[in-house]
Amino acid sequence: MTLLSAILRVRRMQVLGYAIAVLLSFLALWTRLQLANVFEGFPFLTFFIAVLLSALIGGLGPGLVAAILSGLLAQYFLIAPEYSLEILSVSGWVALAFYGITVAAMVGLVHGITLAYQGQLEAQKKLSDLNRTLEQRVAERTAQLMDEIDERQAAESQIRQMQKIEAVGQLTGGIAHDFNNMLAVVIGSLELAKVRAEAQDDERITRYIGVAHEGASRAASLTARLMAFSRQQPLAPQAVDANVLVANASELLRRTLGDPIEVRTVLAGRLWHCFADPVQLENALLNLAINARDAMPDGGRLDIETANREIGPDERDGLPGGQYVMLAVTDSGTGMPDSVVERAFDPFFTTKGVGKGTGLGLSQIYGYVKQSGGAVKLDSVMGEGTRVELLFPRFAGPVSIASPPHEGDAMPAGSPASTILLVEDEDRVRQVAEEALRELGYTVVSVSGPRLALDALADAGEVDLLLTDVMMPEMSGRVLAEKAVGLRPGLKVLYMSGYTPDTEEKGVPGAMLLAKPFTLERLAQAVRTSIDR
Repeated sequence: MTLLSAILRVRRMQVLGYAIAVLLSFLALWTRLQLANVFEGFPFLTFFIAVLLSALIGGLGPGLVAAILSGLLAQYFLIAPEYSLEILSVSGWVALAFYGITVAAMVGLVHGITLAYQGQLEAQKKLSDLNRTLEQRVAERTAQLMDEIDERQAAESQIRQMQKIEAVGQLTGGIAHDFNNMLAVVIGSLELAKVRAEAQDDERITRYIGVAHEGASRAASLTARLMAFSRQQPLAPQAVDANVLVANASELLRRTLGDPIEVRTVLAGRLWHCFADPVQLENALLNLAINARDAMPDGGRLDIETANREIGPDERDGLPGGQYVMLAVTDSGTGMPDSVVERAFDPFFTTKGVGKGTGLGLSQIYGYVKQSGGAVKLDSVMGEGTRVELLFPRFAGPVSIASPPHEGDAMPAGSPASTILLVEDEDRVRQVAEEALRELGYTVVSVSGPRLALDALADAGEVDLLLTDVMMPEMSGRVLAEKAVGLRPGLKVLYMSGYTPDTEEKGVPGAMLLAKPFTLERLAQAVRTSIDR
C-alpha cells in the first residue's frame, strides 16, 4: 500500500479528516509560539504546513477548514494587537491576503493532485477489471470454439460415416439385387426338383437337394442382410404393438440366451403402435439379444424396454420432429471401446473370432430401422455394458394388425379355376415362378413385360391375381398394378421383389409383397392370401 492509497482510505472517513485539520491548526500555533524567537515576524509560516497536511490527508473540505482556522489563530494570537482579530495597518491586510492566496493555491494544488491520483487508481482498477473480464471472455470464447470444433468434427465424422455407409449400401444393394434373382432361380428350381425327387422316393437325391437348398437359403439370408444394410430390402410395414411383440418374444429369448442371463422387460403403459415390419423387428430384437449374450460370457442381465418418445425439432437424433416408439435393449456385459462403437454399424465388421459372426447383425438392424423411417442410437461403456435404442415412427391411422404367414404353416393348394397373370422381365425367374405356380395347381398366363401384361389383361378372360415384379425396364410393377386395377377393378395384386429403393412408388393400397428369393411354401401362402383377401 502506498502513502496516497493510505491517505485515500482516511479521506473516506470525513469526520476524522476535519478532526485532523483542527488538530494540525492548533499544533501549528503551539509550534509557532515555541519558536517565537526564531521566526520573529513570520506569523503564518508554521500554518502553511498545517494547511498543506490537512488538505493532503483530509481533502478539500478539511484543507479549507485548516486554512481559515489557521488564519484566525495567527491573527488572534500572533499579530498585534494580540488577542484580537482587528487589522490596524495596510501591511496586515497585505499579509493576510498573501496568506489567503497562498493557502488557497496549496489546497487547490494538493486537491488536484489527489484527484488525479484517484482517477489514475480508478483507471487502473477499470483496466484490471477489463483485463480480467477480457481474459474470462477469451477463456469462454476459447471453450466455445473448442466445443464448436468438437461438434464440427463429430458432424464431419458422422457425415463421412454416412457417406461411407451410403456408398457401400449402393454397392451391396446392386450386387444383392442380382444375387436375389439368381437365388430365386436356384431355390425355385431346387424346390421343384425336391417335389419330383420325393415323388420318386429317392432318398439320396432328396438329401442332395436338401443340402443344396440349405446352402442357397444361407446365401439368401446373407443377401437379405446386405439388402437390409443398404435399405433396399422389401418390407411389409404395418401397425405393430411393440409390447405384444416383446412379450411374445420373451420366452424365445430366455430359451435362446440360457439360464445364466436374466431377461427383464420394462413395458410402457399405453404404448403407441409403431409403423414397422413385424418380422424384421422381431429379427432385430433377436439379433440384439444374441449380441448381448456374446458380451456376457459369464452371465448377466438383459433389459428390454419400450417407451413413447417425443422428438423435438432441435434434437439431434437425425429424425424430423414428431412422435416415435422406442425399443431399447440394454446388457450388463463387457461394453465396447469408442473405436469399436464408431465402426459397429459397418458391414462385415466384427470383433468375434473367425466363423463366429458375419459382421452384418448391427448393420442389418441399422439399415432396417433407417429404411423404416427411424433411427438407431448406441451407447457403450467399457466394463458396464451396452444400450441400443431403436426408434420407429408412430403409426397414424386405424389399427388393424394382420398376422403374416410364416414358414412351417400348411401349404395351401391352388385351383385351375384361379388364373394368375405373371409378369417378370428375367426369363429364368419367370420360368421357375411359372413352373412353381403350375405345380401348385394354378392356371398361369406368363408375360415378360408390363406392356404385354396390359395387352393380356385386355384380351384374357377372368384373371384372379396379378403377380408382378417391382423393378422392370418399361415401367415399375407398382405403376403397372395401378393401370391394371384401372382396367379391371377389384383385381388382386401381389408384388415380388428383392430390391425396393426409397424412390419407389407406393402402388395399389393393400397389396402384399413377396420378397425374392422365395420358397414354394412362401409363394403358395402369399398367392392364396392375396386371392382370398
